[in-house]
Amino acid sequence: MAKYLFAGHYTAAGAKGVVKDGGSGRRTAIEKLLGSVGGRLEALYFSFGSTDVYLIADLPDNTAAAAVGLAVGQSGMAATITTVLLTPEEVDAAAKMNVAYRPPGG
Repeated sequence: MAKYLFAGHYTAAGAKGVVKDGGSGRRTAIEKLLGSVGGRLEALYFSFGSTDVYLIADLPDNTAAAAVGLAVGQSGMAATITTVLLTPEEVDAAAKMNVAYRPPGG
């Protein structure tokens, strides 16, 4: 499974839903959402500022992550930014790959 960081921002209507459901109610809903695409919630934190919620999820693949983002976005209650997270070992493997790259103007 791959790890993804979702950073979410609630609309005014979405924030009203958080007040109604509470933080633990939202966690339960998010666990159900992720489970429906074969994933699981690793961590969930609410925050101040332009981002209202952060979550780290284990998901089977990019398709599942995209499905989660689309479901949240089409609700009109929240928007997310999804970031793929890499383990140190994945970065080690990437660093060892031979990549054919020519920089602009090079």
